[in-house]
Amino acid sequence: MIQQLSITDIRNLTSVSIKPSPSVNVFYGLNGSGKTSVLEAIHILGIARSFRTTRIKPVIHRDAEVCTVFGRLGVTSGSIPVGVSRNLRDETLQIRVAGENLKSTSELARLLPLQVINPDTFRLLEGSPKLRRNFIDWGVFHVKHKDFFPLWKRMQKALKQRNSLLRHGRINSSELTSWNIEFEKAANAIDLLRSNYIQKLIPVFNQVLCELADLDNLSIQYYRGWDKERALHEVLNSGLARDAQTGYTHAGPQRADLRIRMGKGSAVDILSRGQLKLVVCALKLAQGFLYKELQNKQCLFLVDDLPSELDIPNRQKLCRLFQKMNCQTFITCVEKEALANCWLPETEVKMFHVKHGQITLDDNPGQQSIRRAESLEIEHE
Repeated sequence: MIQQLSITDIRNLTSVSIKPSPSVNVFYGLNGSGKTSVLEAIHILGIARSFRTTRIKPVIHRDAEVCTVFGRLGVTSGSIPVGVSRNLRDETLQIRVAGENLKSTSELARLLPLQVINPDTFRLLEGSPKLRRNFIDWGVFHVKHKDFFPLWKRMQKALKQRNSLLRHGRINSSELTSWNIEFEKAANAIDLLRSNYIQKLIPVFNQVLCELADLDNLSIQYYRGWDKERALHEVLNSGLARDAQTGYTHAGPQRADLRIRMGKGSAVDILSRGQLKLVVCALKLAQGFLYKELQNKQCLFLVDDLPSELDIPNRQKLCRLFQKMNCQTFITCVEKEALANCWLPETEVKMFHVKHGQITLDDNPGQQSIRRAESLEIEHE
């Protein structure tokens, strides 16, 4: 949980400091005001990169060379200061946790597990299999980090070496045989972790989806990346000529996918945009519920433009699930009235008005029964 958040030179947020609610935080304002930049800053704090772009230049304020996000994270033993800064000139990254430099972004990600729901989240269903692999691996990483991450690096190394040998025409070398063995060992272990995770996720997903939509015929199927009836070494041997011709490996965990179907057809081809958004939200929320169940911890949700393409009843259902999970949530919308009646009276909601990169705490959040929060400190240059 983020107890304090300070943002410096992230897009149009030049210098902002807020104390979020441990429950629900709503940022409202016109498009371009800086609402999404707040979520982007939190994402940088948790993963050291933006969810909007792979480039650092658009993220840093036009008059600055360095952007910084500082947060104080509440943990069982107290709080931990975390700071992340990116430098435009040499593109360096600095991560400090509890006063110590941190070299691994994976360790940072474990400290602040984040789930993002935004307009691009539709791509989870419509986009490439890589997006769905990333979805699966988020869960496996946070549930089985000590097992999964070393295996993932081991598999990637073996895959890289195998592809290099294929491109150089060394398909009959003993070196290729050795890397095949290494690749298969890591691949089988990763597949087992992924498969076990999806088996645990599916019933949670079905339960969450039932609370959001009536889609009884929707199903999830995990595809491991090669024929389920054959060992990977058999598949690699039979496909060696094709792999050598293209210069890369066609079978393996790097080709895994999550297939979401409605009856016998693809859900993407059948469901409406609103229904697809509910399915994606159900997938993300299911991961949050399962993470809490398996780790006894909460992940943090960043929800950009929640009201988009959802009618009022579905907004209310989604918001009630966030409250049921009892996690810290950061939500953006254009008009605060769009979420006015979505929260239970006892929910601690903070509403922030964002305008031209400045943020003010809303002391008149409407007819909701909202606990008064501490004063908001803002310095704007």
